[in-house]
Order: sequence, then structure tokens, then C-alpha cells
Amino acid sequence: MKISVPLENGLLPDKYGKYATEQLDDTPIISFPISIQDAPISAKTFALLLIDWDAVPVSGFAWIHWVAANIDGNVTQIPENNSQSLVVPMIQGRNSTAGSIVGNQNPDTAWRYNGPQPPDAIHNYQLHVYALDSVLDLSDGFWLNELQSKMANHIIEESMVNVPSRN
Repeated sequence: MKISVPLENGLLPDKYGKYATEQLDDTPIISFPISIQDAPISAKTFALLLIDWDAVPVSGFAWIHWVAANIDGNVTQIPENNSQSLVVPMIQGRNSTAGSIVGNQNPDTAWRYNGPQPPDAIHNYQLHVYALDSVLDLSDGFWLNELQSKMANHIIEESMVNVPSRN
């Protein structure tokens, strides 16, 4: 399975990150498009995770920017702004702003795409897409650890791509 995200000059386009003109609560909310190719025929659903390991020196932990599940296994393109529009149906989990450190309780920003805003340097955001053999028993607002628990023994294939974003 191969996944890809459009980049400009090797970086995530500004409209999906720190310099986005569309923001809610100072958060970039327009999610980038994702292409999925050569997925296993047996995939019933996909799950995705966008995580920033480069945030560890800044915040002390990896920052979860987007987590979603139960994307139909026949999908080959998740369009721009799907986190808000849900043209391709998905269940979305909580990002790191929903944790107790930030305390965001607004589902419009805490349970959806939270665009990159690296404070110190270019960060490499890891986008993971998992092909799964089942629909997961999850509801909007789930936590990453719940997804990981539900995915156990259901991952057929995983693909990861680095998505660099400028500070």
C-alpha cells in the first residue's frame, strides 16, 4: 500500500498548517488530501494517524494532529478538508489539544484535524494509514489508545509517509 500527500517544494502547503488563512481558535482546520494506492483487496476499512514526533523536545511528548477510523476500504482519495466536510465518512478521534494540558473541549477543533504549527523548526509529521480487516467499534471523540487497542490483530498492512511543515 502506498500513501501520498501533495507537497510544495518538499513541504506541506501553507494552507494546511501554521500559515493557513482558514483557522478556528487559532488552529489550522483544513485537512490535506491523501491518496491511497495499492491497498489490500481484503481491506474493509482504513484508519489514519498524523503525529509529530519532533514535538517531543518542545512539549515533552509526541503531538497527535489527526486520528480517524472506519474509512471505507474502497477509498482511494480522501479529499482536502475532509476532516470538516466528511465527504468521505470517517469517525474522528481526539487530537492533543483535547488532553488535560491544553484542555480543549470544542469538538470542532479537539476531535478533528489540527494542522501543523511547528514553533522552532521544520517538523516531520508522520502520516500512518492502516488497512484493517474490520469496522472498529469506535465513536467520534475516541482517544488514540482506544484506536490502537481496537486495531490490535486487525491490521493487514500499514503505510507511512513523512509530511514536513515549515515553522
